[in-house]
Amino acid sequence: MSRRHKAEKREINPDPKFGDLIVSKFMNAVMYDGKKSVAEGIVYGAFDLVAQKTRQDSVVLFHQALDNIAPHVEVRSRRVGGATYQVPVDVRPERRQALAIRWLISAARNRNETTMVDRLSGELMDAANNRGSAVKKREDTHRMAEANRAFSHYRW
Repeated sequence: MSRRHKAEKREINPDPKFGDLIVSKFMNAVMYDGKKSVAEGIVYGAFDLVAQKTRQDSVVLFHQALDNIAPHVEVRSRRVGGATYQVPVDVRPERRQALAIRWLISAARNRNETTMVDRLSGELMDAANNRGSAVKKREDTHRMAEANRAFSHYRW
């Protein structure tokens, strides 16, 4: 890893329908093989389904779901004198968002519904109501950090 320069952040355009940057990032994470139109169809279809089922604004529900999934602390491995400790550290805001997006998509892909639109909408509604696999992942991460709180003095 080069220590000369920090990697520059790419400028990302907001999505065409809602004008939201986070929705655009989410869409890019859903996308496979550069097929943006397919990803757009999946995300917008899921948002329409969520709005239809809950009678709420789907973008607000999406942001609420991401807030419920995003972890506050995580454990990082730290090697001290031949032993490896799991040290709890606070999560940076960009990483919180990235982890929440990643966990939401992987949880949706592991669901049993037939289409990705159904899976994603189901996981979004579950996450907004503080249940589902993505929220469980956040709870497990917090539990792990809590269990290893004794090693927090190894924080760097």
